[in-house]
Amino acid sequence: MGNPSDGYFGKTISSAVTNFHAKVTLWESPTLRIVPHPIFDPVEFDSLKELYTLALRDGYYGGLRLLFAACKKFMEFCRRYGIELPERNFTMAYDTNIPRQVGLGGSSAIITAAIKAMMRFYGLSYAAIPKHILPNMILSVETEELGIAAGLQDRVVQVYGGTVYMDFSRELMESRGYGRYERMDSNLIPPLLLVYSREPSESGSIHSDVKFKFERGDPEVVEAMKTFATYADEAREVILKGDYDRLGELMKANFDLRRRIYGDEVIGRRNLEMIEMAREMGFPSKFPGSGGSVIVMYRTDEEAERLMKVYGERGYECVKLEIDRQTMATL
Repeated sequence: MGNPSDGYFGKTISSAVTNFHAKVTLWESPTLRIVPHPIFDPVEFDSLKELYTLALRDGYYGGLRLLFAACKKFMEFCRRYGIELPERNFTMAYDTNIPRQVGLGGSSAIITAAIKAMMRFYGLSYAAIPKHILPNMILSVETEELGIAAGLQDRVVQVYGGTVYMDFSRELMESRGYGRYERMDSNLIPPLLLVYSREPSESGSIHSDVKFKFERGDPEVVEAMKTFATYADEAREVILKGDYDRLGELMKANFDLRRRIYGDEVIGRRNLEMIEMAREMGFPSKFPGSGGSVIVMYRTDEEAERLMKVYGERGYECVKLEIDRQTMATL
């Protein structure tokens, strides 16, 4: 809830899910080597037709650029803050089952896994790189090194796990460089169904025009980001109360505001269809990220089966989300 205001001094609520993962493995080696993924970083094809089909489906970007940029930024960070790294080389490989280009934080998850793997390889604890700083480093890999439009939300929940309420107010971000992160009880999150398209779009491009307008001080966009933040605040309250009817109304309002700010052309036909299908069946829904997928709130297994049947008949993938059940420890 509250997205996309995380990149605009807003507030959000995000939950990590255990259905999907990104894994990075390091082992010591004579030289530093990054291993291409056999599926996501293909360099050999059976035919020109296969290359064409894969390029249409997955685009031109695999995980190699993410790992390359993560390694560079990690070294840069350590040098800047006087962290001495042992003279050890490694081979780095990755794997992921996160659907690509559907706004589920797949790129940032790979980067997060890479940074955490390098911290473990070099024996660095959170005392050396504090948890509240780590999301900023991860974000900088994408925004500064790769030119990907993004905010802190995904990176914060990937670092902390569980369900996290996040306040990225201008005062906090400009005074100390990071937000206020508060753990919420994941057991209070209602059942959610993830629906995504087999025709993904490039995650991140959806933000470009709105970011420009925000930086220019466009009154409509600035006010919209403030409103997104109020949705996150109210959602936090109603989740704690178990008022899921009101939570559903906030989910609908969140998407309606997003649609008004971005416009139908940017939102996309398939994304609108996924939202409208849920609404026609009486279920609240919204984007979990930049587009390409939606989350739908339901109450019973029977409702979930009904949703999955209808979406499946239209060619959409459906997954019952399993929320990460982290402890309520103070962040």
